[in-house]
This record gives sequence, C-alpha cells and structure tokens, in this order.
Amino acid sequence: QVQLVESGGGLVQPGGSLRLSCTASGSILSINYMNWYRQVPGKERELVAAIASGGSTNYADSVKGRFTISRDNAKKTVYLQMNSLKPEDTAVYHCNADIWRVGGARYSAYWGQGTQVTVSS
Repeated sequence: QVQLVESGGGLVQPGGSLRLSCTASGSILSINYMNWYRQVPGKERELVAAIASGGSTNYADSVKGRFTISRDNAKKTVYLQMNSLKPEDTAVYHCNADIWRVGGARYSAYWGQGTQVTVSS
C-alpha cells in the first residue's frame, strides 16, 4: 500500500508564509515527478508546481517568484514553500506523485488527502 500524507496547511494573513510537506510511504521502488495541485470549490484542479526526480521544476504563472517546490528523495518528501500569500491562493492543496510500487508494472499516480490553506485577514 502506498500513501501520500500532507501537512502544513492552515490560516495565514495576506503577505504571510506557509510550508507544506508531503511524505510518501509504503512499498515504493521509485518516485518520478512529485507535484502540488490546488482546488477551489467549483473550479478545476490546478497544477501549482512540479519537480522531477532530478530536481527540475515547473510553476504555474500565478505563483512564480512566490512559491518554491523542493524534494528530499531520501525522505520521499516534497515541500512547497509559499511566500507572499494572497487571498486568491486559498484552496485545498493536494500532493500528487508518480510512484512505481513494489510488484507494479509501471509508474502510477497517487494522491494525498489534501490540506486546506486559507489566506485571510
């Protein structure tokens, strides 16, 4: 069984910072991309940031210069440092990873349960 568990969400004032973490556990052979998505009720899920196993990154235009994605491959953990937060960043943030589990035949997508981020004064 493979699981992704997020932590670090909460309530923060505009201009503040939060750091999200997501750790993969279970019978894992390899992890390729690790990503952060966010979703607001009534809207499609949006890719916020992605990081490959080698460290290359991609960001949504709306968060470039404010958010930083990083990963610790030894800990099977991905982080999202969010600075200069805006009310429009309010969403449920989900971790996603492409994981090759023990006994699997390919990489498969796994999702965490999500963590709420609320930016409000």
